[in-house]
Amino acid sequence: MSATLLQPAFADPALDAQRSFRVALKALAGPGVTHCLQPAHQPPALPGLAAATHALCLALLDLDTPLWLAPAFDTPAIRANLSFHCGCPIVGDRQNARFALLDENQLSDLSGFDLGNDRYPDQSCTLLIQLPSLNGGRTLSWRGPGIQYENRVALPLQDSFWQQRGLHNDFPRGLDVFFLAGSELLGLPRSTRVEEGA
Repeated sequence: MSATLLQPAFADPALDAQRSFRVALKALAGPGVTHCLQPAHQPPALPGLAAATHALCLALLDLDTPLWLAPAFDTPAIRANLSFHCGCPIVGDRQNARFALLDENQLSDLSGFDLGNDRYPDQSCTLLIQLPSLNGGRTLSWRGPGIQYENRVALPLQDSFWQQRGLHNDFPRGLDVFFLAGSELLGLPRSTRVEEGA
């Protein structure tokens, strides 16, 4: 690993990671609600990663969380920094990943990621999906735990993503998802039902 590739992480590694982790938990507990990380608690820029993506990687990844990288993120700088700051092994086989870092070009095929099992559904892979924005696209209705009635959400996603999610989501098995853009994040747990808006 070249030391010249390494960039600083959080200014206060323990507290900033805890803050980011709490925001991530809120995002999954209240699906479809956008959260914003405070600028003072964001990590410095890392080429290719949005601030929210970088923060969640630093907060969620460790020695026990193998990571799969989409080609857009499989760069020497990202590999070096995530390996150094998080200690996470980077794997080439989707099936071995506990987390996967995806961009919008990787969403038409979600096959191969671990969906967990009926006894241990929490062992499934969590997808970190970085998008240019969390606005735009078709408005869909999200319902389920953490949502009082429904949340109407419009993300800039092709229909193929929702088809793939349906194919790989058989609650309690399935894929939890974080959508990330800039400093914003939004959670979609496997328990949420996504349907055509009224």
